[in-house]
Amino acid sequence: MRAEGGLLPAGVDTPAGLAARLAELRYLADDGLATAAFLALKLHRPLFCEGEAGVGKTELAKALAALLDAPLIRLQCYEGIDASQALYDWDFPRQLLHLRAAQAVGVGSVDALEAELYDRRFLLARPLLAALETSPVVLLIDEVDRADDEFEAFLLEVLSDFAVTVPEIGTIRADVPPVVVLTSNRTRDVHDALKRRCYYHWIEHPTFAREVEIVRLRVPAASDRLTAQVTAAVHALRGEGLLKPPGIAETIDWVEALAALGADHLDPALAAATLGAVVKYREDAQRAAAMDLGAAVARAVANG
Repeated sequence: MRAEGGLLPAGVDTPAGLAARLAELRYLADDGLATAAFLALKLHRPLFCEGEAGVGKTELAKALAALLDAPLIRLQCYEGIDASQALYDWDFPRQLLHLRAAQAVGVGSVDALEAELYDRRFLLARPLLAALETSPVVLLIDEVDRADDEFEAFLLEVLSDFAVTVPEIGTIRADVPPVVVLTSNRTRDVHDALKRRCYYHWIEHPTFAREVEIVRLRVPAASDRLTAQVTAAVHALRGEGLLKPPGIAETIDWVEALAALGADHLDPALAAATLGAVVKYREDAQRAAAMDLGAAVARAVANG
């Protein structure tokens, strides 16, 4: 259910109210992100979230879908993706079966058969078309920076009108604009035209205290000592110039792994044995293994 004049859930009329509702779903949004999400919902604008991998961009879309009690439709971008893979395709096997069945019983005319073959029932909706035809819905366009300029231009056209044209059928328009969240890890710069169409927000890595709060919320079974020490270790790793600095997701994974082993604190042996939860490159693992994590943890906890 939405408030009048926007896509906000009923009862939410301020960014703080939205942040509180998201917190109930175990997603902690700071004031800046809560305000960006609030305005995107209220003003029917796509929300463009940019930041390092693992800072919670995709999780925000999932949390909004849960909050709005709406399905989440995800379009995962990749190099070489084109409009047909994101929008629609024709179900050729079913069309062929229909053609053979029509030939078996006799057809009235070629034109009539052709019209039947390009009926809506044979159209396979890919994520973008599915989102336009579903209400309510949250559309996640994930890692748009992996796509090329041509696909960006196509997205801009769709997000401007929330409508697409299928030549054989006509224009399909969303009755209610979907909630759209675009994410980018900034592996390359996304074109300004697409960003201007959206409400933009850069998501930083959280502070130590904030990240401890997030991890406690996501892994309540872990001890407070373990959570604080692992978070401190991750913050230390982020300052080491790794090929792939760990995000919040990796902090949560590391705490979950250690808690599953029955640990209530981070000791050097367990840290070395479970580094695969937090670093994903051999070079990063070697650099992490060479660090004095104990000293780094002690400093970070003291400063945090």
